[in-house]
Amino acid sequence: MTAVVDQHTIFPPTAPEPRLSSVLEALHGDQAALIGPGGERVELPAEVFGVLRDVVEALSQGMAITIAPRNTLLTTQEAADLLGVSRPTLVKLLESGAIPFALRGRHRRVKLADVIAYEERMLATRQAALSELARESAADGSLEESSGFIRTR
Repeated sequence: MTAVVDQHTIFPPTAPEPRLSSVLEALHGDQAALIGPGGERVELPAEVFGVLRDVVEALSQGMAITIAPRNTLLTTQEAADLLGVSRPTLVKLLESGAIPFALRGRHRRVKLADVIAYEERMLATRQAALSELARESAADGSLEESSGFIRTR
């Protein structure tokens, strides 16, 4: 039986249970399982258990969780929304070869995994650049010379 999961948001409980988060964090073992109200036991893959642990952690911190299914092939608009850029910017990334894509007729389709990989590469590049700037600033002493604020008036 397959069911289509619609997007929905879960709000944190009015009285969060912080103990549950610490219990889930402390659990380590070979196989996690879910036990239903009738006592039926279902073995959970490690990925599913990890997601459940992350959901409980977020809810215990007072955050809401949105669950939304994603297709593995995205339209250019869906990929742009995921990256937080405009569709024309995404198309430029596709045409430059930064993100692989396939043509379906006249329409470009992008694999979700490729979009996520691009996002991770960009994050790593930004972190490396910031680390390099910090290292250079510490090495040449310019970090100590800065007063912190730039006077504009």
